[in-house]
Amino acid sequence: MADDARRGRRDAVLRILKDAPEPLGIAEIAERIAAHPNTVRFHLDKLVAAGRVERARSGRRVPGRPAQVFRAVRGMDPAGPRHYRLLADALAHGLAAAPDARDRAVEAGRAWGLRSAADAPAASADDVERLTSLLDDLGFAPERRDEARIGLRHCPFLELAESDSPVVCDVHLGLMRGALERWESPVTVDRLEAFAEPGLCLAVTAPRARP
Repeated sequence: MADDARRGRRDAVLRILKDAPEPLGIAEIAERIAAHPNTVRFHLDKLVAAGRVERARSGRRVPGRPAQVFRAVRGMDPAGPRHYRLLADALAHGLAAAPDARDRAVEAGRAWGLRSAADAPAASADDVERLTSLLDDLGFAPERRDEARIGLRHCPFLELAESDSPVVCDVHLGLMRGALERWESPVTVDRLEAFAEPGLCLAVTAPRARP
């Protein structure tokens, strides 16, 4: 069976269970969608594994072993489509419109960095190297240039950075500052040079100012 036809049959099984006032058995479902019971059983197994259908106890009193019945799991479909890019776009544009947009962006990134750094292993006594490792885990494809500079070869939010560069880049700047702050590092990220070279942004570290 082609993938589209298989998905259509599985959706039909799920719709019947959602519309049913009580759990249904395999034979009942098969009769309603004009399919073989083995086909229904196959789709039910997949739906149960996906968390969209659950087995239930039959309330009917019949001799012998209780019949196996199924019902749809109530709630939204956990396997439905996601559009996080639209959410990120809305948040970035909303933040960019604020009068203190860049300060807010840095602070949002700082909070992200504090959270992310809490779980980062202390694999190196060199905080810049440790930051490089964290950025690698987050998808920035970093490369250590020298003692003070980290090149970033990939931007996880490239499309937004190209359209709202100050906001997105300031979030990234705050991220790095927050991580180093969490580690109580004597250095911080002084600046982030967006697209300093073709295909590369540059984070430049400096000693943290003493209070």
